[in-house]
Amino acid sequence: MELKLLNGFRTGARPPIRPVAPSAGLAEVRAYWEGLRCGGDIPARADLDPRGMSGTLDRVFIAERIGAGLVRIRIAGSTLHDIAGLDLRGLPLSCLFQPDARPRLSTLIERVFSNPIAAELHIAAEQGVGRPNLAGRMMLLPLLDTDGSRTLTLGCISFTGGVGRAPRRFGILRAVEENLITAPDHSLPHAPRDRREPPVAAAPVRPPHLRLAYSAN
Repeated sequence: MELKLLNGFRTGARPPIRPVAPSAGLAEVRAYWEGLRCGGDIPARADLDPRGMSGTLDRVFIAERIGAGLVRIRIAGSTLHDIAGLDLRGLPLSCLFQPDARPRLSTLIERVFSNPIAAELHIAAEQGVGRPNLAGRMMLLPLLDTDGSRTLTLGCISFTGGVGRAPRRFGILRAVEENLITAPDHSLPHAPRDRREPPVAAAPVRPPHLRLAYSAN
């Protein structure tokens, strides 16, 4: 069986999809992401090594911000392509979600970049003929692009159930936000400093060392 690598993600022939516990894959990606942080900084895209997420590469994706609350998928693992029923590269992340869930997704995406936050979405796909239960979680973590801007997100989806007949679209059952403590952003303007010199304390008055004595003799 031949496997090809596209920017570090496996494509082409692959084994059948094996669902994992929703928290397992997310924990691996989050631990790897945290390991890349230096002094509270947000990791950069260039720092990612696919080997650090080898257990979940088929369900990991990277997306770039193209507007307020809107991201376009740059790279996606094979399982995400199977869920969508097509190649996701260049498509908005919202195409994996039902229309009524997209406004909430948009709000969360924007907060990932602006606050920043780590977002975890509890999701479930619609069911029907050939579409069994499919539920799990999706995580979104901020990333820095090559120019140092916070315009990328590292995401991962983990689920239980079967994919069935694609495409599958998710609804959002619940969303959990975690505010991230980050290093100071030196790219932002700072308040001007008061450059006035502090007042100089007056020198204490000292008694003279010499006295003038007058004599009439």
